[in-house]
Amino acid sequence: MSAPLLEVRDLSIAFHQGGRDTLAVDRVSFTLEKGRTLALVGESGSGKSITALSIVKLLGATSATYPSGEVFFKGEDLLQADEPKLREVRGNKITMVFQEPMTSLNPLHSIEKQVGEILVLHGARGDDKIRARVIELLSEVGIPDPATRLSAYPHQLSGGQRQRVMIAMALANRPDLFIADEPTTALDVTVQAQILKLLKELQAKLGMAMLFITHDLGIVRKIADDVCVMQKGRIVEAGPVEQVFENPQHAYTKALLAAEPKGMPAPSNPDATPIVTGDDIKVWFPIKRGFLRRTIGYVKAVDGISLTVREGQTVGVVGESGSGKTTLGLALLRLIRSEGPIAYLGRRIDGLGSQEMRPLRRDMQIVFQDPYGSLSPRMSVADIVEEGLLVQNKGLTAAQRREIVARALADTGLDPGSMDRYPHEFSGGQRQRIAIARAMALNPKFVVLDEPTSALDMSVQAQIVDLLRDLQKRRNLAYLFISHDLKVVRALASELIVMRHGKVVESGPATEVFAEPKTEYTRALFAAAFSIEAAHSVNGA
Repeated sequence: MSAPLLEVRDLSIAFHQGGRDTLAVDRVSFTLEKGRTLALVGESGSGKSITALSIVKLLGATSATYPSGEVFFKGEDLLQADEPKLREVRGNKITMVFQEPMTSLNPLHSIEKQVGEILVLHGARGDDKIRARVIELLSEVGIPDPATRLSAYPHQLSGGQRQRVMIAMALANRPDLFIADEPTTALDVTVQAQILKLLKELQAKLGMAMLFITHDLGIVRKIADDVCVMQKGRIVEAGPVEQVFENPQHAYTKALLAAEPKGMPAPSNPDATPIVTGDDIKVWFPIKRGFLRRTIGYVKAVDGISLTVREGQTVGVVGESGSGKTTLGLALLRLIRSEGPIAYLGRRIDGLGSQEMRPLRRDMQIVFQDPYGSLSPRMSVADIVEEGLLVQNKGLTAAQRREIVARALADTGLDPGSMDRYPHEFSGGQRQRIAIARAMALNPKFVVLDEPTSALDMSVQAQIVDLLRDLQKRRNLAYLFISHDLKVVRALASELIVMRHGKVVESGPATEVFAEPKTEYTRALFAAAFSIEAAHSVNGA
């Protein structure tokens, strides 16, 4: 029997912090054979990415040390390899794709330059040959008309196309081992399905091994042969995917498998008070060309949408990136210009200026997708949560504001005693709770929730869904819930709007739309979300 392609033995990784070493990975061992896929799963902070980065010693610039362990690749211990040997392996024999392609691609360089650079680094010569190879790679990963995209920059591509470019770069030198670190987390379900299908096809074609890091167990079921479950730096369970998923032995594995958002929203009450209504809402962005910047057309981000969000109700808005979901939410909050009547509690607000809108801001709040980016690292939690109170409730004393902050934190499941700490001292789920507390401190009536769970682990997602449902029940809140995670939407929304290219393609009670989608687009969206195996190409990725 031949030796495995990759063998990790007793790997431990420590970080030097506060004058002492803290173990992040503790005696991890696993093997990976050529042509097979191994998934590392677990919550944020479990050590998955650190383990993967350590395979080619990409932690060298940090305070990381390797107290013990060996990483054998084709029989050679990479932990003992010198830098020239590692440069020969990195990007050539072992390649990686990360979660967010926009941060991995250089915004100042064209796609041709970035893909071609990988080829040049590993010996390719001749501009014409390199260009031909770049076109071949882009075609291989499904970029339409690749020759016309060579001069494009990352911001000119969709999220799915950027991830395909990253995969093209990773496959440029026909690697033996492909490491994918959460490569589909930030993508829509249809694009996610396409990327997973692409990876499986390329794996079969090239015969490479894949190490797939994810917190989405639905993806693991579809792409992996074997799985290692990590918790607090240790592997607590490992084996073939079917065996581990059908008969989990460890309590943590059982908890992960049961962590999907559960429950159903209360049915809509058609007699409930309308909180926000929009009629034929349009948000068109002008396309300008030429020296005089003449308008030659429009991007119709939102194109004639009408909706009503009632007291105690959640209206879910789903669709792919670029469909206009977030733009619709911002328009209803009057944070961007739009056309068409918008009313709050029956009062027209679409014509109000910023000063006239300011008193209404207290009642209309928003929670953003990224809890890392939406909280200032220079402000304490107390400062963050009370910021709106300083503007909207100027008569409150410092003690009264602090009391409201404490109540908001307690309502969102956080310890009020932690209010003087800073965002970096909290986990991703806790940061999202802080963002929700900031919105709830003002006691709003209408909240736009813009992908509030997409950056979170599945177990934390379930907790946030329960929290939002509880807050809605206690405060009779109206939610506009924007998401591409249809499992979360199904658990929260009583009404559903499906958007594509700025228009509504289907809408109605969520139970009816989920049970019997009427349009081909909605069916493809649902198939991708609930089976992760749909090959429908909805407008390409």
